[in-house]
Amino acid sequence: QVQLVESGGGLVQPGGSLRLSCAASGMIYRIYDMGWYRQAPGKQRELVATITAGGSTNYADSVKGRFTISRDNAKNTYYLQMISLKPEDTAVYRCNADVFPIGQMTTRAFWGQGTQVTVSS
Repeated sequence: QVQLVESGGGLVQPGGSLRLSCAASGMIYRIYDMGWYRQAPGKQRELVATITAGGSTNYADSVKGRFTISRDNAKNTYYLQMISLKPEDTAVYRCNADVFPIGQMTTRAFWGQGTQVTVSS
Protein backbone atom coordinates (compact mmCIF):
# COMPACT_ATOMS: atom_id res chain seq x y z
CA GLN A 1 0.00 0.00 0.00
CA VAL A 2 1.00 3.61 -0.45
CA GLN A 3 2.59 5.19 2.60
CA LEU A 4 3.78 8.68 3.43
CA VAL A 5 6.45 9.14 6.09
CA GLU A 6 7.45 12.52 7.50
CA SER A 7 10.79 13.38 9.04
CA GLY A 8 12.75 16.42 10.11
CA GLY A 9 10.70 17.69 13.02
CA GLY A 10 12.22 18.70 16.30
CA LEU A 11 12.85 21.46 18.80
CA VAL A 12 14.21 24.78 17.58
CA GLN A 13 14.57 28.25 19.01
CA PRO A 14 12.53 31.17 17.72
CA GLY A 15 14.10 32.46 14.54
CA GLY A 16 15.54 29.06 13.72
CA SER A 17 14.86 26.81 10.78
CA LEU A 18 13.81 23.25 10.00
CA ARG A 19 13.36 21.23 6.86
CA LEU A 20 10.59 18.66 6.84
CA SER A 21 10.56 15.77 4.41
CA CYS A 22 7.71 13.57 3.24
CA ALA A 23 8.71 10.37 1.47
CA ALA A 24 6.11 8.39 -0.44
CA SER A 25 6.51 4.68 -1.07
CA GLY A 26 4.46 1.82 -2.44
CA MET A 27 2.72 1.03 -5.69
CA ILE A 28 2.58 4.57 -7.03
CA TYR A 29 1.85 5.48 -10.60
CA ARG A 30 1.80 9.23 -10.15
CA ILE A 31 1.58 11.84 -7.43
CA TYR A 32 -0.44 14.93 -8.19
CA ASP A 33 -1.02 17.65 -5.63
CA MET A 34 0.90 17.50 -2.37
CA GLY A 35 0.58 19.56 0.75
CA TRP A 36 1.48 20.13 4.37
CA TYR A 37 -1.01 20.54 7.19
CA ARG A 38 -0.45 21.38 10.82
CA GLN A 39 -2.50 21.16 13.98
CA ALA A 40 -1.79 22.42 17.46
CA PRO A 41 -3.69 21.11 20.51
CA GLY A 42 -7.12 22.69 20.72
CA LYS A 43 -6.80 24.38 17.35
CA GLN A 44 -8.26 23.73 13.94
CA ARG A 45 -6.13 21.88 11.44
CA GLU A 46 -4.56 24.34 9.04
CA LEU A 47 -3.43 23.90 5.47
CA VAL A 48 0.08 25.33 5.38
CA ALA A 49 1.27 24.88 1.81
CA THR A 50 0.51 23.01 -1.39
CA ILE A 51 2.40 22.18 -4.55
CA THR A 52 1.04 20.76 -7.79
CA ALA A 53 2.71 18.28 -10.10
CA GLY A 54 3.65 21.24 -12.27
CA GLY A 55 5.32 23.05 -9.41
CA SER A 56 2.71 25.71 -8.65
CA THR A 57 2.66 26.61 -4.96
CA ASN A 58 0.31 28.25 -2.50
CA TYR A 59 0.79 29.21 1.14
CA ALA A 60 -1.27 30.12 4.12
CA ASP A 61 -1.00 33.78 5.07
CA SER A 62 0.49 32.80 8.41
CA VAL A 63 3.57 31.25 6.77
CA LYS A 64 3.88 33.15 3.52
CA GLY A 65 7.38 34.45 3.04
CA ARG A 66 8.85 32.09 5.64
CA PHE A 67 8.02 28.59 4.39
CA THR A 68 8.86 27.02 1.04
CA ILE A 69 7.36 23.81 -0.32
CA SER A 70 9.19 21.82 -2.99
CA ARG A 71 9.23 18.35 -4.49
CA ASP A 72 11.64 15.84 -5.96
CA ASN A 73 9.62 13.67 -8.31
CA ALA A 74 12.48 11.24 -8.93
CA LYS A 75 12.53 10.41 -5.22
CA ASN A 76 8.78 10.68 -4.61
CA THR A 77 9.64 13.09 -1.84
CA TYR A 78 8.56 16.60 -1.02
CA TYR A 79 9.77 19.11 1.48
CA LEU A 80 8.82 22.04 3.63
CA GLN A 81 11.67 24.44 4.34
CA MET A 82 10.82 26.60 7.32
CA ILE A 83 12.77 29.69 8.36
CA SER A 84 12.20 32.46 10.90
CA LEU A 85 10.19 30.06 13.01
CA LYS A 86 7.87 31.44 15.66
CA PRO A 87 6.36 29.81 18.76
CA GLU A 88 2.98 29.93 17.01
CA ASP A 89 4.39 27.52 14.42
CA THR A 90 4.47 24.79 17.08
CA ALA A 91 2.26 21.94 15.89
CA VAL A 92 2.15 18.44 14.51
CA TYR A 93 2.86 18.68 10.81
CA ARG A 94 1.39 16.10 8.46
CA CYS A 95 1.95 15.60 4.77
CA ASN A 96 -0.83 14.83 2.35
CA ALA A 97 -0.75 13.74 -1.27
CA ASP A 98 -3.20 12.92 -4.02
CA VAL A 99 -1.86 9.65 -5.40
CA PHE A 100 -2.80 7.53 -8.40
CA PRO A 101 -1.89 4.01 -7.23
CA ILE A 102 -0.76 1.38 -9.71
CA GLY A 103 -3.66 -0.83 -10.72
CA GLN A 104 -6.34 1.56 -9.49
CA MET A 105 -8.83 3.61 -11.45
CA THR A 106 -8.80 6.82 -9.48
CA THR A 107 -6.66 9.00 -7.27
CA ARG A 108 -6.78 8.80 -3.49
CA ALA A 109 -5.65 11.04 -0.69
CA PHE A 110 -2.96 9.66 1.61
CA TRP A 111 -1.69 11.04 4.91
CA GLY A 112 1.50 10.71 6.87
CA GLN A 113 1.60 10.02 10.59
CA GLY A 114 2.89 13.45 11.50
CA THR A 115 6.05 14.98 12.88
CA GLN A 116 6.26 17.32 15.85
CA VAL A 117 7.68 20.80 15.43
CA THR A 118 8.28 22.74 18.63
CA VAL A 119 9.53 26.33 18.58
CA SER A 120 10.62 27.44 22.02
CA SER A 121 13.48 29.22 23.73
